[in-house]
Amino acid sequence: MLVENRMRAQGEDCHPDLRAALEHLLVSGGKRVRPTLCLLVGEMLGGSPSQLVTLGAAVELLHTATLVHDDLIDGALLRRGAETLNARWSSAATVLTGDFLFARAAKLAAEIDHLPVMRLFAETLAVIVNGELTQLFSARGVINRENYFQRIYAKTASLFEMTTRASSMVSTENANLIEPMRKFGNELGMAFQIVDDLLDFTGEQSAVGKPLGSDLLQGLVTLPAIYYAETNPDHPDVRSLAAGGWGDHERMERLVQAIRSSDAVHLAMREAEQRIERAITHLAQFEPCEERAALENLARYVVDRKI
Repeated sequence: MLVENRMRAQGEDCHPDLRAALEHLLVSGGKRVRPTLCLLVGEMLGGSPSQLVTLGAAVELLHTATLVHDDLIDGALLRRGAETLNARWSSAATVLTGDFLFARAAKLAAEIDHLPVMRLFAETLAVIVNGELTQLFSARGVINRENYFQRIYAKTASLFEMTTRASSMVSTENANLIEPMRKFGNELGMAFQIVDDLLDFTGEQSAVGKPLGSDLLQGLVTLPAIYYAETNPDHPDVRSLAAGGWGDHERMERLVQAIRSSDAVHLAMREAEQRIERAITHLAQFEPCEERAALENLARYVVDRKI
């Protein structure tokens, strides 16, 4: 609640339509995993509550801004079952709203008054944007595990990693505590995106909030599809995908069903679970406490969630 209040306050002195857009984005929700992560890590390490709330709000505003721009780039009209901003507004207004959120996120990060965190914040935003451009220009139809892991690091895990690292940095100067928290965030973020990509094949469309298989229909080859392609390299639909055939919806929908009924889904989930187990090992050097237990539960939730 404190983080949401801090986020909502960023619209108090702006144009009424911009304020309404921010309210729409806040009400349409999200799981708030990142600010929760920020608060738990900081509290475990004895950080200042006010700094942690500010950092949590900055992280979530940055995340929200990336979603606004992502939805515009993808032409998505729904997110989590609710209308996206670009379904309601012009492209120009949507871009400017995303820009405003980036600016407010940076303002909050600056209020923490911790130069290394501000630098980390800027570096992470650059990683995210570079990853989006790479995906836009050179990732369609690429069936390669290493390429996939690089993409999901840029898209998702980099922000999780920044969250746990920054929260640690404002809470302790002990590098021996900061580094394992960075690794925890990295593994957690990678697993989070793998599960997101799994749900694109296995979730309920009403819960996921977008058509199933939508990644593949855009030519984005995620881990379940990569596992399937590795074991079925001569399948005509796999060959078509690699040759740029994702525009053939009938082929791609057939490929989605083949992936759903194969063991590729199980293999991808096993990868996510292994990353969660590695994440939890990085918590082992911290004294048992409520926050550590909550971080372990949060990590396990990532592979148990349905949306």
